[in-house]
Amino acid sequence: MSRVFEATEVIGHRGAGRGVVDGVRENTVESYAAAALAGADWVEIDVRRTVDGALVLHHNAALDDGRMIVDLTARECAGAGLVGLDEGLEAIPEEVGLDVDVKSVMEDAVDAPSRRTVSLLLPYLRREARRRRVFVCSFDPGVLLAVRDGAPGIPTAWMPFVRNPLDQAVAGAAGLGCTVVAIDARSFGLTGDAPRPGRRSVEYTVDLAHRAGVEVVSWCPDPVDTARFAEAGMDAVVVDDVPGAVSALRERAAAGGS
Repeated sequence: MSRVFEATEVIGHRGAGRGVVDGVRENTVESYAAAALAGADWVEIDVRRTVDGALVLHHNAALDDGRMIVDLTARECAGAGLVGLDEGLEAIPEEVGLDVDVKSVMEDAVDAPSRRTVSLLLPYLRREARRRRVFVCSFDPGVLLAVRDGAPGIPTAWMPFVRNPLDQAVAGAAGLGCTVVAIDARSFGLTGDAPRPGRRSVEYTVDLAHRAGVEVVSWCPDPVDTARFAEAGMDAVVVDDVPGAVSALRERAAAGGS
């Protein structure tokens, strides 16, 4: 199986992250462009569906006023400042990889298969995979299985729930047939987190995953831990501070790190 990542790559979290670059708002055209300009190898986008079958880019299930995105039309979402998927994709240069975080909803369990979030997304995935590197991540195993069946050439990444035990994370990703497992950085207990008995090290987890044929992504590490993850062989990091992560990895390379 071909690899998804080369060395330790930087993925811009929801674009340029949570306002680190020029104060831009996440999941916007400006944020995606800023992440690419800052040197991100990939940009993460959060995809949700509207009641009328459009795909928009937003992390939370609801707007700040409490309205659920799945209950709104595409026009209503645009009026609230959300970016549509087509517009967001156009803002990301083709040389930058696409990390698609699929936010499925409860309604996907009962709506017609053709209306479900992943079904609406599949044509976009097939198109983007012809012009750039793409992988799909989700907390929902059903999404990953649907992508495997509907777009079998596109790598998938399972995201266990926040701070899920690492043994379950790696074993679960392998069992789902995923190419990648994406693990919350706090699961490793590095900067700013209290030690927890029985916690596996970064090195052990990465080595075990690689032996299982699974690459490892860590999401939202503390900036000071970026080089530490690279030293442990982490395949990619999803970061809020793209310039800081890029700089840390460059400094490590200049100092003789691989």
